[in-house]
Amino acid sequence: MTASKAKTLSSLFKTAVKKATKESSSLPSGDKPLKQFVLSLDTSSAPSSSPSTSSGSFRIRSPQPTKNPANDGSLQSWLLQPASTSENSIGGFTDELHSILCTGPAESSKDIEKMMDNGSSLGRVLNIPWLSNASNYNISFRRKELSRERKQKWVFKKTQSGRFNRLIKMCGDKLGTKATIEFFDKMGRDTGLKEYNALIAVCLEKARTSNDEDDALEHMSEAFKTFKKMRERGFQVEEGTYGPFLMYFIDMGMVEEFFFFCGPIKEGNPSSVTRLGYYEMLLWIGVNNEEKIQELCNCIVAADEEDDFKLKENYLLALCESGRKDIMQLLEVIDITRISSVNVAANIFESLGRLSFDSFAEKFLWTLKNNDYKMADISRVIFSYVSAIPNLAVEDLFLKFKSLHMKFEITPSSASYEKLITYCCDLHKVHFALDIVDQMCEEGLSLSIEMLHSILHASEENYEYNLVRRIYSLIGCHNVKPTRETFRSMINLSVKMKDFNGAYAMLDDLKKLNIPPTSTIYNTILAGYFRESNISGAMMVLKQMESEDVKPDSHTYSYLIANCNCEEDITKYYKAMMAAGIQVTKHIFMALINAYTACGQIEKAKQVVLDKGIPFNSLNEIKGALASALACSGMMPDALNIYKEIKQNGGTLEPKPVISLIEHFTSEGDVNILVQLLEELHDPDYWFDGCCRAVVHCVTNKHLRLALELLKQLKVEFHKDDLALDAVFDERGSQTIYRLAWLCFKP
Repeated sequence: MTASKAKTLSSLFKTAVKKATKESSSLPSGDKPLKQFVLSLDTSSAPSSSPSTSSGSFRIRSPQPTKNPANDGSLQSWLLQPASTSENSIGGFTDELHSILCTGPAESSKDIEKMMDNGSSLGRVLNIPWLSNASNYNISFRRKELSRERKQKWVFKKTQSGRFNRLIKMCGDKLGTKATIEFFDKMGRDTGLKEYNALIAVCLEKARTSNDEDDALEHMSEAFKTFKKMRERGFQVEEGTYGPFLMYFIDMGMVEEFFFFCGPIKEGNPSSVTRLGYYEMLLWIGVNNEEKIQELCNCIVAADEEDDFKLKENYLLALCESGRKDIMQLLEVIDITRISSVNVAANIFESLGRLSFDSFAEKFLWTLKNNDYKMADISRVIFSYVSAIPNLAVEDLFLKFKSLHMKFEITPSSASYEKLITYCCDLHKVHFALDIVDQMCEEGLSLSIEMLHSILHASEENYEYNLVRRIYSLIGCHNVKPTRETFRSMINLSVKMKDFNGAYAMLDDLKKLNIPPTSTIYNTILAGYFRESNISGAMMVLKQMESEDVKPDSHTYSYLIANCNCEEDITKYYKAMMAAGIQVTKHIFMALINAYTACGQIEKAKQVVLDKGIPFNSLNEIKGALASALACSGMMPDALNIYKEIKQNGGTLEPKPVISLIEHFTSEGDVNILVQLLEELHDPDYWFDGCCRAVVHCVTNKHLRLALELLKQLKVEFHKDDLALDAVFDERGSQTIYRLAWLCFKP
């Protein structure tokens, strides 16, 4: 969680306090809709073990018939009791709330009452530093900005293979494997190894996620039939084919099926025997058969033939990947110089770091150095080792990285430095990543432009837009050749920090390099001006595009239409776009919805989703934009009707409209729908945002039982995110929630 999100959360709770203090009515004695909801609530704080459950959603069971449970003293039975303002009821709630928020002694209801009565006014009591110092943060604007950021993120790995696999998965889901193969045959495309492997993966995934045993067996049968057909057509059985089968058996603990399937693999590919040792070791580890694990280790300790060594290497790799400490027996006899590839060696050194086997690591490094192992490869395994050492700060990791290179007289390679930079960026240590870049350049090592792109991406993700100046300076000082994408990213960061002069300076440098600017680059500046409501600046961008003979694209027109103030301007830009022969995209449809809604033309906004030109696969996303626009306009019932329609048709909402629906959820709304909306959010960042908004809604509208469960879920999901937990569960945040709870219970 970033500092910006913590700031947002502070503003959310500040808003909740303001709303709660305005309400003077006591908590109703009964809450029937909530009772019905709680009946289906899983109060366990542990994450669900179901493989089909998304890790980022609020977990509930299927709704059960309403009944009156016995009061067995558990949290769930307490939640199901009628709401009460008695001292015991308040005490029960605060005790449970305390178990979530704090580790010290709980404040009693009398302590809270005394605390609430100390001030001359309730407003003064709630004026605690955590809230009073929070800046006035425009949540709605930030949500829109984050949405734009996510839409325009730099995509690093968009391969043809990934797109093809998604196509196969979609066909397999809709048609089934047999019909999919027939479909490809009719289309004149031969079904090759890639297609068969993708179809097998679809069947295995369906079997893995199925809750019905017969259904799972049916999917496995389809997978075996596809495997058999593949063999009949003469394809060799490679690991890409048999690996997913074996991993399924391992994950499901199916020992007999595992060895039964190994037979056809050996027949179809005799050279796979040593590789099967890797999967066999994983199998015994998975089913916790210590006797078999020891047996496999013992039988190869004394063996030294080439095939035996390959088997030994695969056993060791499986043990390393599973994080077991009993690899020492194999480490004592393994010849590290005979390892088949640097990737396997890197996995071994990663395990040594994770298990803190420092003596083995240094022993192997000396062996590699004395046997003329490639310096670049030694540098790589050093990184694998130090990056896996537990509880090592980035700064200490870098010192360890450097000290080992100096000790073994190894020059760090560009590849290992770049891995270190990527590691820092993943941990949001962008400043330190740039320090490493400076050191690389001082040592005369080359820096790839792709690595700079990753640093620019990390700067955007971490909201450190000002780092673009340092990156821009670094490019000039070290003669790194930027691309058009480099300039687009840097201009984007400059615009986000409202440095339009800096953005235009980069645009001029782009032209000096004889790289013609594109509409995408101009769109970045155009969007920035519109976010600042600087219409004259936006019009200036259009004039510059015209003078540079850069044609507006669909994104340009979507920005123009979305920011129109009247229906006449909407029509003008739409006609201009059609005259230019630009295709109407989903962004245009969503811009029309937002523009019509902003102009008060709600019916025309609703008519947009009826356009026959909307692609089928974009319809739900456009309907979601309409639901979001209606919610922002105060038409929550209409917005929820659209959401229900999408769900009835088997569709899902994008995160942006879901957050909008949660944010504008009304006090009379059914809290079951609020929980359903949270289940739509699978991305952890979006889920955190939505859950915090839901907590504020529940506390403000006196749904304390649900608020309690959401807080528990927040703590479970983000137990490793210190910043997120500090924002919600620190001392001042806990006091705030206690006070909000008291406002709802107070007569």
